[in-house]
Amino acid sequence: MTKTPWRPVATAYRRALVSQANPRMLLLTVIPFVLSVLLWAVLLAFGFQPLLDYVQTLFQDNDWFKTSSGMLGSFGMSALKTMIVPLIAMLLLLPLMILTAIVFMGVAAMPPITRHVAARHFSTLETKHGGSFLASIAINISSAVLFLVVWILTLPLYIFPPLAVLVQVVLWGWLTSRVMVYDALEDYASAEELKELRRRHRPQLALIGMISGFIGALPGIVWIGGALMSVLLFPFLAAISIWLYVFIFVFTALWFQYYCMQALADLRAGQEAPAAVAPEAPPPA
Repeated sequence: MTKTPWRPVATAYRRALVSQANPRMLLLTVIPFVLSVLLWAVLLAFGFQPLLDYVQTLFQDNDWFKTSSGMLGSFGMSALKTMIVPLIAMLLLLPLMILTAIVFMGVAAMPPITRHVAARHFSTLETKHGGSFLASIAINISSAVLFLVVWILTLPLYIFPPLAVLVQVVLWGWLTSRVMVYDALEDYASAEELKELRRRHRPQLALIGMISGFIGALPGIVWIGGALMSVLLFPFLAAISIWLYVFIFVFTALWFQYYCMQALADLRAGQEAPAAVAPEAPPPA
C-alpha cells in the first residue's frame, strides 16, 4: 500500500495522544503552570489596575469611547460599550500570557519531551546537533516580537468575532510551527537536514500548526467570554487559561516531536538505502 503524505500526520497525532496520558508528560504541565501563575499573580496584583487606568485615559483623551460605541452599535453589541476598557486590557494581556507559557515550556518541558519521544521510538537515531541553544533563543524572541506586533495591530478585528478567531488560529499556527519544529530537531538533525525537512514537509507542518492553532485559540476565547460576564472572575479565568495553554502546548510539542523525528528517520533511511546493482553480464561464449 502506498504511504500517503498525510498518514504520518495522523500517526504522530495518535502517538502524541498516547504520550499525553503518560504521568511524566502530565507532570510537565505543572512546572510551567506554577511559574506562569506566580509571575502573573504578581503582575496582575500590581499592574492590572494601572493598565485599566491607562486604557481609560487613552480612550478619554482621544474620544475613542464615542467611536467604539458607534462601531459596537453598528454590530448590535451596544451592551458591551461599558466593558470596552477591561476588554482591551485583557486582549493586550492575552498574547503576553501565551508567550510566557511558551518560554516556560521551552525551558522546563521541551528537553524532557524530546528525551521521552526519542527513548520510546527513536533510540537508534543519531544526534547531529545541527541547531544551537542561542539560535533557538533567537528564533523564540524574534517570533514572539512579531507575534505581539501582529496581535496588537489586529485588535480592532475583535468587533467581528469569527474574523478574530481566524486571526488567532493563523497566529498560533505560525508561532507553534516556527518555534517547535526547530526545537524538535535541534539536537538530532544537521543544519542541512533541518532545512531539507522544512522544505519537504512544509504542507504537513503547516497543517499541524493550523490544527494546533484552532485548539490553542479556544482558551483565550473562553477566558475573554467569561471575563466579560464578570471582571471579578478574571484572575481565576486567567489561571485556568494558563493551565490550558500549557496543557495544549505539551500536546502540540509532542505532535511536532513525533512527526519531525519520524520524518528525519525516513529521510536518513532514504539516503542510506543502497543503490540497485546491475546484474553482471554473462561471460563471453
